[in-house]
Amino acid sequence: MSEKVFIFDTTLRDGEQSPGASMNVEEKLRIARQLEKLKVDVIEAGFPISSQGDFDAVRSVAGLVKECSVAGLARARFEDIDRAWEALQGAADPRIHLFIATSPIHMRHKLNMAPDQVLEAAVAGVRRARKYTANVEWSAEDAGRSEIDFLCRIVEAVIDAGATTINIPDTVGYTLPHEFGERIRQLMTRVPNVGKAILSVHCHNDLGLAVANSLAAVVNGARQVECTLNGLGERAGNAALEEIVMAIRTRRDIMPFHTDVVSEEISAASRLVSRVTGFPIQPNKAIVGANAFAHESGIHQDGMLKDASTYEIMTPASVGLSANRLVLGKHSGRHAMQEKLKAMGYEIPDAQLSRIVQRMKDLADKKKILFDDDIEALVEDEVIREADPYKLERLHVASGTQDTPVAAVEIRIDGQPVRGAGWGEGAIHAVFNAIVHLVPGALDVKLQRYEVRAITGGIDAQADVIVNMERHGRSVQGRGVDNDVVVASALSFLNALAKLARKPRVMHGGV
Repeated sequence: MSEKVFIFDTTLRDGEQSPGASMNVEEKLRIARQLEKLKVDVIEAGFPISSQGDFDAVRSVAGLVKECSVAGLARARFEDIDRAWEALQGAADPRIHLFIATSPIHMRHKLNMAPDQVLEAAVAGVRRARKYTANVEWSAEDAGRSEIDFLCRIVEAVIDAGATTINIPDTVGYTLPHEFGERIRQLMTRVPNVGKAILSVHCHNDLGLAVANSLAAVVNGARQVECTLNGLGERAGNAALEEIVMAIRTRRDIMPFHTDVVSEEISAASRLVSRVTGFPIQPNKAIVGANAFAHESGIHQDGMLKDASTYEIMTPASVGLSANRLVLGKHSGRHAMQEKLKAMGYEIPDAQLSRIVQRMKDLADKKKILFDDDIEALVEDEVIREADPYKLERLHVASGTQDTPVAAVEIRIDGQPVRGAGWGEGAIHAVFNAIVHLVPGALDVKLQRYEVRAITGGIDAQADVIVNMERHGRSVQGRGVDNDVVVASALSFLNALAKLARKPRVMHGGV
């Protein structure tokens, strides 16, 4: 049997710290359900002491997930650790994950602590966490720039104190694969009690090396990788879960290891995270990008027709992609649509099902043919928008080459209809101006980014509109999907304004 590499998913914690990627509790629960289907080993659900919203999210995920360990992040402070345990108590296998910085620059400028003080705080924190659970992970923040002698010393001390997982993060994405691998090798050979714990790594992607560094660590003895779906995370992001899992699966000749991840669930998980966060997946993204299994070159196509292995080192099916995405047309019945939703893995409450099926039928009348991507975008749009307090009821736009574009809008705010109009330099601008005059507190909102993409090919493709809006230094993303790009734009504006209306989370960083 090959050795197992544990997969620790931190999409709900570190991934959410991407600017504009904040998730509410229900969104975190939807992703947690998919992560459980994916069979990751650990789900890091949040940072409980950072805000009441994060506490509620960790507690909710802990109560929902039964097949994975659920972790809550904490600084090496008693109040953080106590709060994390309070949130985690309902979990089937709760893990307290505490951290403290160990690099000279962090200890001197951020913590204002001497190395001996840091070691003392780390040991005290682990002992505190062990009073609650035997599943304790300790992280050396900025381990990539830490002095190796001190790192070995503090790792030995926290293992003696009861830590069962030791995480070595490259917090700022500074190291190169050969030196990060060597750092893991030194810990494996120089720390006398290292065999009592699992060595973990958490690599950031500032130099585009997060996956390479993680795999170099695995080759040198690490047996847990901390990662996120789509590589989501602060700054340039984290090691991408899909790339880690498929690299280990594909290159067993060099890495004789395995994970328990159900790789066929990767594509569904990737798309869900993209829909919830509003972060699109770049077409050439490894494993999950739209072009990851596309072949346009004539030479490549010829090779593929003769033997797929000439240009594909893994199959689309191995990551959950169907060869035939064509599914429904305008003559498909309601029952067929309901069955298709079930086959795609959606468990939709009866209250929403009728509305979603009706939207599918309306879309089929306009678009004639529905693909899986169309259905997925429609369902995700409906689910994400359900909790928004602002609902678009009617929209009319008039514009032309010689006319000033104007928009008339009717929306419901907490169930109450309001109407207004606006003008602008174009139809989208006019809609934006009409909406911000109707939503309380929206006049000082700035539109920072506006992006449109087609869900599928063809002139009748649905438009997927993503916007970034900012107010008082806080930035959020909104998303809207519709056959009409103007309607999709209005929906994305309202989704972003709904997010701005929620109480912001307090962020404390982390590994």
